[in-house]
Amino acid sequence: MDSPPVGEPMLEHVDGDLLPIGQFARLSRLSVKQLRHYDELGLLAPAYVDADSGYRYYRRSQARQALSIGLLRSLDVPLPVVAEVLSGTADALDGVREALEAELARRRRTLATLERVIADGLPALPIKVVTEPSRPVVMVREHAAGPADVSRATSAAIARLLQISPLTGPPQLIGLFPVELNDAFEVRAALVVDDPAGLRDVEVLPGGSFACATHVGPYDQIPLTTHAVLAWCAERGHPLRGPIREVYVSDPATTEPDRLVTHLMIPLEERA
Repeated sequence: MDSPPVGEPMLEHVDGDLLPIGQFARLSRLSVKQLRHYDELGLLAPAYVDADSGYRYYRRSQARQALSIGLLRSLDVPLPVVAEVLSGTADALDGVREALEAELARRRRTLATLERVIADGLPALPIKVVTEPSRPVVMVREHAAGPADVSRATSAAIARLLQISPLTGPPQLIGLFPVELNDAFEVRAALVVDDPAGLRDVEVLPGGSFACATHVGPYDQIPLTTHAVLAWCAERGHPLRGPIREVYVSDPATTEPDRLVTHLMIPLEERA
């Protein structure tokens, strides 16, 4: 119950070094609810539990461990990792550091995009209508957990695609994305194959008319070009249908991010 009758009195037969849970909570800057939860998870067990009342008691020496848990949680360290840290697991925080570094890098890319908008305004790029033929492709699909996960999902799909498909020249890679990016969606990566004979699971990427703009710059800023093409379609009454295509012209392994060339293409329908 963790609720002694009056003012959390110490039971007479309890070691004098023990503190009632309420006092220990204040000492360790945690709530009673948090202490109960950490006990359930095996992170911080009380030193003594009264058999009759179920009331928990903690030693003062446990305060350092309790404070350590609170510090780690304030740094957004997940509870399973907190358990590893407390158990002395080597490199337990490496994964957390990598996740924070990845988030920091994403925030920096977002800032760079914002600075471009501030400097140049909302994009109004030249848009042209192009006709594309149908192409045989090998396709890989990857689940994205949301818009912030698009970059990871696209990179993962392309990496898998290049592993399973033999190359006879520079790869012709195309990313395929839904028009509406919900909480979860599918990202596809397609590799154009000039000679599909002998290859398994070859699909046909449909051709047709597309509104097309050329993006020059980092992949993270492609949404600026997407915005321009979507606005162009809306202004001319073209109903949107997906998928939106990103045709990767440059090799990112040998091209500076600011010089990467990507064709952004949106399929067109006849006006309603």
